[in-house]
Amino acid sequence: MTANGHEDAGGPGRAARGSLREQVYLRLRRDLMTGSIGPGDRLGEERLAELYGVSRTPVREALARLQADGLVERDENGLFPYRPRLAELADLYELRITLEMRGILRILQGSGELHDPQILGPEVQRWYGFRSEMPDPDAGFVVLDEQFHTALLASSGNRALVDALASVNAKVRPVRMFDYLTPDRMRATVDEHIAVAELVLDGHLQRAHDALLAHIDESRAVVIERAQQALAMARMANAVRD
Repeated sequence: MTANGHEDAGGPGRAARGSLREQVYLRLRRDLMTGSIGPGDRLGEERLAELYGVSRTPVREALARLQADGLVERDENGLFPYRPRLAELADLYELRITLEMRGILRILQGSGELHDPQILGPEVQRWYGFRSEMPDPDAGFVVLDEQFHTALLASSGNRALVDALASVNAKVRPVRMFDYLTPDRMRATVDEHIAVAELVLDGHLQRAHDALLAHIDESRAVVIERAQQALAMARMANAVRD
């Protein structure tokens, strides 16, 4: 409290408001990812506020964050869940593979020094920690996944490749979030990241290249399958409305 009896701006009231905003954001993100809110449902503030038992303000803020995340998009009829575009997604994955493979190939072909263990070493330690204490499945795990791939590429010594990969990641992130909703995909990601990093640090670069390619290919297959499912659900919802 301040001296005049008002609640301090950084006190419990502000923390509670921040907590409520985060809770609504996480609940809405979960409902979008799990299909509880269908891909054809218009995301009206009033309806969502009633659904979550809150005012429209935290809903409005959650929708703005989700729009920035790429999970919500606006058209002439309002806000709707993101609808993946399969052709664009395939092209972006092709570019992602090209960039990530180049990080290892440039060293295999003598264009760069060995991978920097000062960059990759701390990153693989983080993933050892995940293996010991596996996180719960959560769409937000995609950010940690991106950090691994960025660190691996950065350790190859070409910053321009890293910047290009960050741009690709931002475009595929909304659909890639669907890859981390089951425990088996979480475990597979952790194990595969550790395997790739260990091969790189041990100097087995051709094997690391092949393992990384298989890892990204598996992610691409899962993501495209789930994108197809989301599009099919959207078409069914539109047919019901019509």
